[in-house]
Amino acid sequence: MNDLSFGLQQGECFALLGVNGAGKSTTFKSLTGEVTPTKGMIRIDGHDIKKDFESARKLIGYCPQENLIFDEMTVQEHLIYYTQLKGIPKNLRKEIIEQSINNLGLDTHRHKISKTLSGGNKRKLCVAIALLGNPSIILLDEPSAGMDPESRRFMWSVIGKIAQKKTSAVVLSTHSMEEAEALSTKMGILVKGGIFKCYGSAQHIKNKFGTGFVIEIKIRTPELLELEEMGQHYFAEKEYRHCPELDTKVNNKIQMSV
Repeated sequence: MNDLSFGLQQGECFALLGVNGAGKSTTFKSLTGEVTPTKGMIRIDGHDIKKDFESARKLIGYCPQENLIFDEMTVQEHLIYYTQLKGIPKNLRKEIIEQSINNLGLDTHRHKISKTLSGGNKRKLCVAIALLGNPSIILLDEPSAGMDPESRRFMWSVIGKIAQKKTSAVVLSTHSMEEAEALSTKMGILVKGGIFKCYGSAQHIKNKFGTGFVIEIKIRTPELLELEEMGQHYFAEKEYRHCPELDTKVNNKIQMSV
């Protein structure tokens, strides 16, 4: 990392954008003590992770880029294990586990062993584990990676609800500007192994670096009745506007539908 510095308050969601090799995962590994910074200081709620990591780690929920789950354990067994590991009181565990399963849409998968889960459901399980115990700081390293569009949108809604509670600060990494814009209150773009290219709100970054427009066009398939009406109208005017190719296409459409 290279003189990377930023602060985050509870209720904020910060998106870390960048291409592969920009330093996103290294930032997360530094925050969680997996990698020791060569210089500088990291404080989590006042705790220096070099000197008092045991206190700092209790405040962190972490979903790494890799799915670090046990192949032969079910979804529910994972959550039971991690509630014990995080020291959640016994009288609260059942309620918290049920809440996690419901919030992440894992109810139909609760008794499946993790190696049989789809890639998207494995990511959901990893995020569910990170959220257990309502940690003050939630680190999500590409949480929607490998998900289909519907599951990705669902994951966004889950992360959005976390920020709305204003009890946790969320830091997520992503390749997608769309994802960052949908979720974050602030964002930064990392380049060249840990240098901030820019930092600020989505609108600020768009104004400064955005060029051009993206236009999305969706074409609706015409109904049979519309095709028939088009055909009748066309054939009525055919002597004035004759097009053999269009004749063939319209006729084929009507014949296939009958």
